[in-house]
Amino acid sequence: GFMTRYERKVFDDLKSPHLKYWVPFVWFGNLASKARKEGRIRDSVDLQTLMNEMNKYRSWCSLLFGYDWVGIPLVYTQVVTLAVYTFFFACLIGRQFLDTDQGYQGHDLDIYIPIFTLLQFFFYAGWLKV
Repeated sequence: GFMTRYERKVFDDLKSPHLKYWVPFVWFGNLASKARKEGRIRDSVDLQTLMNEMNKYRSWCSLLFGYDWVGIPLVYTQVVTLAVYTFFFACLIGRQFLDTDQGYQGHDLDIYIPIFTLLQFFFYAGWLKV
């Protein structure tokens, strides 16, 4: 519903080795210039503001396209994986409760399974896999 059938045909027939996100922006720019010449946009300042906003949106799309284009090097994923697993190994050692038989003051409760550390591990490991 965003394009007419003719526009869709022109869009599909356009040969480009990359994404064609920029085509509607060119169409928009041409239509806005035509509207200014026909007097539908009364002031050149309004046209300039409209084109600046459109260019800002187009640059955001190209930035997003750039993020999609460049893959994350394998070293980064390996470093993050090592950091996550090292962090949780340290948590398993460091978050152990004290032995209640030793009689430490204020440490009466001893839980054998660190529930919150396991939840934290599942969340971080899940994000890591995504």
